[in-house]
Amino acid sequence: MTTPGNSGTSRRAANAKKRQSRRPSRLGTLAGTTSKPDRVREDNAGFPGLLLRAWQKATEAEDLRTAVGILLTLDGHVPGDVQLRALRNADEAALTVLSGLSWREGHGSDHPAAPLAPGEQPAFLGEIALTTSGRIVVRVPSQGPLATQEQLVDGVIRVPWTAETLEAYRAELSRVSTRLTESAADCRRWLTAEGAEGRDRLLDTLKEVALRTAPFVLYQEDKQYTNFRDRNTVTGKTLWPGHPDCALSSLQGLPLPLWSDSDAVMVVCLTLLVRSAGYGRIEEANSTQLTLDHVGYLLERIRGDYNSALTPGQGVAPAAGPTVTDLDELALALGAVRPEVRKSVQLYREIHGALMHKVERVAGPLDDTGHRHEEALCAHLRAHLPVQGATLAELARHTVASPAWLAQPHGTFGTGLEALIHASVVAAGRVFEADFAMSRGICSLPRLISALREEDWDGITTWPITDFFCCVVPLPEANRYFGGSDTQLADTAWAMSSRMQYNSWHFIAGNIPRVPSVIERDHFVPPQIPDIAYYSDQHHHGHVANHVRFSIRSPQPVDVLGRTFNGFMDLRLLRCEGTPFDEQDMLAAHRLSEFIARATGAAAELAANGEDIEITAFDSAWHLEAITAAAGAGPTQQAG
Repeated sequence: MTTPGNSGTSRRAANAKKRQSRRPSRLGTLAGTTSKPDRVREDNAGFPGLLLRAWQKATEAEDLRTAVGILLTLDGHVPGDVQLRALRNADEAALTVLSGLSWREGHGSDHPAAPLAPGEQPAFLGEIALTTSGRIVVRVPSQGPLATQEQLVDGVIRVPWTAETLEAYRAELSRVSTRLTESAADCRRWLTAEGAEGRDRLLDTLKEVALRTAPFVLYQEDKQYTNFRDRNTVTGKTLWPGHPDCALSSLQGLPLPLWSDSDAVMVVCLTLLVRSAGYGRIEEANSTQLTLDHVGYLLERIRGDYNSALTPGQGVAPAAGPTVTDLDELALALGAVRPEVRKSVQLYREIHGALMHKVERVAGPLDDTGHRHEEALCAHLRAHLPVQGATLAELARHTVASPAWLAQPHGTFGTGLEALIHASVVAAGRVFEADFAMSRGICSLPRLISALREEDWDGITTWPITDFFCCVVPLPEANRYFGGSDTQLADTAWAMSSRMQYNSWHFIAGNIPRVPSVIERDHFVPPQIPDIAYYSDQHHHGHVANHVRFSIRSPQPVDVLGRTFNGFMDLRLLRCEGTPFDEQDMLAAHRLSEFIARATGAAAELAANGEDIEITAFDSAWHLEAITAAAGAGPTQQAG
């Protein structure tokens, strides 16, 4: 018996091959038969180690304000305002008074609380500490020791309070507590106006958001709302929609008077965020308190950025006030104008990996540095491919105008498309001095076209990750991060390739009609704008093990038979240490990924007209051979 589509291959042989390890160093051996892991993660690797180092440095600071600054930024790894907006009510009031630091305009001070006078006894002896989730916590009056209430990184910093500090804290706490109470009441009024059916629709939307977006961790005082790993409290990897433990599902059909204030505020805030830009906006609130004040702060910053990109008269007006109704109008206006903004400027996101916090930015124009990057990329591509042009856009137009070579063998590759992908990845690694560069996509364009013509949505959802590819090219010198071993470098590149295959698999279902099989199939909303990530080697186990510290991701849409597939491919660059990538790197890389995407679209059109374009390279054996050969050739003699 033979397997379908593989005449001459017995089912037994095919199944035996599936059971073999695909790791380059273990090709031909059974998977899962090693006696011990290749690498063991150290106890303090990633986020725990970062927290411990930041805490130790803070305890050595000369004064409280400096110590708090170190903790707020986790010693320079995240923006300080994120941590300020993660503080609980009482903690925020206390830190404002003690250190003079606040995210609220007009509430900070250059002068922290006055220290005790010589011989003066403290009116209260407080504490400041860092939790294992990365938040700063403060022991305030009427509260017991922090170690009995929180999971702390280490110990505490003792902070003496004067009588004047106590009085200032009382006034500040009263102000922020009043605002929180008023906000909860406002949220309840708005939800009441929505009615029972309207509230259920909101909850249905938010459950879908939580299921289809990347990890988020949000706070309401001590309460945590997250779809991240084993501490899920909303729909995610471990809680399915409708699960009784899901905070959103548990509200379905529940009379509003029985909702807690925190749940009411959570539903309203998440709704405002989604209305302003779609599902991804929630990640821009990651690791902060979910309050109307914080949502208003976020929307106002975005409004300013959008207005800077629009012509006079097109801008969005500020919220008329701080109420839910005012913020809802602003959120809807931002969501409506965002497509126009994207036509005139490049939007992208900064990702601060330690807190998984994202910030949407408006990029400036390509400057001299970016143009030099583009010139170098074009020179490499012209040297290795039959393309012409002085810019990546010109190279793309030339390729689309004369695409036949994409379906024909080129150099050592079975198709020109494979050669184009590889040459682009090699060029990116060299020009941007990336330790690893990579690009992913689908192996068989003819198979996708056939499925689209037959509207075989069920079939597409069953395709395995091996029906997708990712070409990963490391710099030979990157083996220094892996014990100087070229084989381990190949294993690492293949691990990245496998993960990127999964990403292609994960996104494709988000581009086809929502038939039952698509709804049931695990998938994320495909990404549409690029990002620059800082210190990503914190939480994701693969990122920690493989030193994925600084990166650029540039996703691109590809049109296939008139259907746009967002996030169909991407170009990724990463550095294991050293200098982070910057905006100009991202802009030039985004132009390169657009070149690959347009070539892929041209190849799809060829496939639609009968050309058999398959990606057969970039498997584990290819990565081992290519990486070993490149290491032997040296960094200046690698093939393009």
